[in-house]
Amino acid sequence: MTAAEILRHRLQNQRLRPGRPGTPADVVRWLGAVQAQDYAGSLWALGLRTGRGTDADVERAVRAKEIVRTWPMRGTLHFVPAESARWMLDLLTPRIVTRTAAMRRRLEIDAAVLNRAAKVIGAALQGGGLLTRSAVYRLLASSRISPEGQRGLHILWLLAQDGLLCFGPRQGKQHTFVLLEEWLPGRPALARDEALGTLAERYFSGHGPATVKDFAWWSGLTLAAAKEGLEAVKSRLLRVDAEQTTRWMKPSAAGAAAVPRGQTHTAALILLPAFDEYMVGYADREAALGDARRIRPITPAEALSPLILRDGRAVGTWKRFPDKDGVSVAPGFFAAPTRKDLDAFERAAHLYGRFLGLPVTVSEYLSGNMKREHGGRT
Repeated sequence: MTAAEILRHRLQNQRLRPGRPGTPADVVRWLGAVQAQDYAGSLWALGLRTGRGTDADVERAVRAKEIVRTWPMRGTLHFVPAESARWMLDLLTPRIVTRTAAMRRRLEIDAAVLNRAAKVIGAALQGGGLLTRSAVYRLLASSRISPEGQRGLHILWLLAQDGLLCFGPRQGKQHTFVLLEEWLPGRPALARDEALGTLAERYFSGHGPATVKDFAWWSGLTLAAAKEGLEAVKSRLLRVDAEQTTRWMKPSAAGAAAVPRGQTHTAALILLPAFDEYMVGYADREAALGDARRIRPITPAEALSPLILRDGRAVGTWKRFPDKDGVSVAPGFFAAPTRKDLDAFERAAHLYGRFLGLPVTVSEYLSGNMKREHGGRT
C-alpha cells in the first residue's frame, strides 16, 4: 500500500469523503472519540462527517445525551458516545491521573481537598442541577477551597476523571457541569479485556490504516495495553504492510476507497478544524504532512492547526474571523494555489458557512507573494 492509498483509506474511514451521512452520535461511535478541547472546532469536525448537518444538530445530540464531552483520553477533552463514557473513563484515566501527581502537589490538591470539593459540588448538582465553570469556582471559594490559578480547573478535571462530573448542555455560550451518574444513569461498565477490544476495534475502524503505536498515542494506553487490545480484535481487521510498517484497518472499508483502474481519484479541498482526528489521531503524521514539509517547515503546533487538505495531504492552513454579517475565512496555501484550488476553497468555505448557518466572506488569499482580494459572498 502506497502513502497515497493510505490517505485515501483514511479519508474514507474518517468519513471525510461523501457518501456516508450519519448523526453526530454515529460519527463519534464510529471513530471511538472526537477531540473537543476546541469546542467550535469539534462541532465542525462532526459537521464535516455528517453530510448536511449543522452546529445546532451537534448541540442537540449533546442535549439529547447521545454524546457527552469529558476528559477520558490523554487528559484532553473529547466527545465520546454516551453509552461508553463510564467504561472509557475507567479504562483510560488512572494512568493519566497517576502521571499528574506532581501537578497536584504543586497546586496543593490532596485527597482531603478533593473529597471536600466533591461533596460541595456534588451537593450543589444533586437532583439534576447544572453549574457553569465560574459558578463552580464561586462555590469552591465560598467553601474555602481556592480555585485560583489552575487550581479550580484541575479540581474539575480530577472530578471528571473520577466519574463524578461531565459537561452538560450549554447555557447560552457558557459550558455547564452536571453529575455524570444523573446525566447518564445506568450506563454499563465493561471488563478491562472487553473495553480494550472495543476501543481497539473502534479506533482501527475509524482511523485505519494505523499502527499499534498510533493507537497507543491516541488512546493514552501503554504500548503493551494497546497491543492487548489489538490482539483481541485483529482477526476482524485487515493487516496492511507499507514501507516496512504494519498497519491495521477494517476489511469492509478496503474496497470503498479504491480507485477504478484507469481513473484518477480527485478530492475536493477539505477545511479541517484544529485538533481534528485526521491529524491528532496518529502518532506518525508524515503521510499527510510529508509533501508540505518539502515546501517549508511545519511546526508541531501548525500540524494541529486548522488545515486545508487536498487528496488527504495538507496544502495550507485557514483561519476564521467573525465579521458584522457572518464569518470571514482566510486561507494560507503553502505553495501558490491554482485557480482550481481557489475555486475549491470557496466551495469548501460555503459548506462551512452552511454548517454555521451564516454567510461567509472569503476575504483574502495569501501564498508567498500572491494576494487576491475577494469581497463577494459564497
